[in-house]
Amino acid sequence: MTMSIDLYCVLGNPVEHSRSPWIHARFAELTGQTLHYGKRLVALDGFVPAVRAFMAEGGRGCNVTVPFKFQAAALAGHCSDRVALAQAANTLTFRDGAILADNTDGVGLVNDIQRNAGFDLSGRHLLLLGAGGAAAGVLGPLLLARPASITVANRSEPKAAALAARHAALAAAQETELFCCGLSELAGSFDVVINATASSLGGGAIPVAGSTLKPAALAYDLMYGSAAQGFMRWAVEQGASARDGLGMLVEQAAEAFLLWRGVRPPAQQVLSELHAVLRGAA
Repeated sequence: MTMSIDLYCVLGNPVEHSRSPWIHARFAELTGQTLHYGKRLVALDGFVPAVRAFMAEGGRGCNVTVPFKFQAAALAGHCSDRVALAQAANTLTFRDGAILADNTDGVGLVNDIQRNAGFDLSGRHLLLLGAGGAAAGVLGPLLLARPASITVANRSEPKAAALAARHAALAAAQETELFCCGLSELAGSFDVVINATASSLGGGAIPVAGSTLKPAALAYDLMYGSAAQGFMRWAVEQGASARDGLGMLVEQAAEAFLLWRGVRPPAQQVLSELHAVLRGAA
């Protein structure tokens, strides 16, 4: 008699570069869990059929990456408070035919910045670039870290305004000033600049001027690997500390693993191991 193995995957486009299968396999090994985690390239107009097909195959849950996070939230029958606020989801759980949505991106980002990078966000002035699914997923947890202010800047100012408006009550509760503007109207300098735009993924130009970075600022790109190198080089040239999203990837994966399996994996150990793997592959 063969035992069935619980199936998980990451759905996205592009997805070939994803390190999530390696991360979840290592989590499973270290926590004694038996599962298989794969990656699936999804046609840009095929997200819902892809989710339904994976469920039909016995899938227990999936992570969702660009550009499907808004669709993931809309598809779910039950959404966490984080998803309700962001209107974007990166983690789906399938239970008795129902789809449950959560968003672990923001918690992963904050954990990586504060715990792994040792950079306290409390009382700082933050700039969040972008207002798409990635930015929507991280704004709430960033506010919970109680920075002095967060400015959301996006090429389309109305999109930034809509994202800020959804988070206005949370910002007030945290006593954090929340601003929004178009990229062309952006002024001032910041302690932390977080790039949540698609500019890195497409190899585009840096979306802001170097003057946005205060001395000794932290510049963080939600992308990782080669996609983040241009932004990171630019940040170092401005005198800032630069960090890519690899730590966020591992930390958000740990939160998803906890949701699915009920056990918290050792994220910091796996991040250290992943850095070693990537250095060896370079």
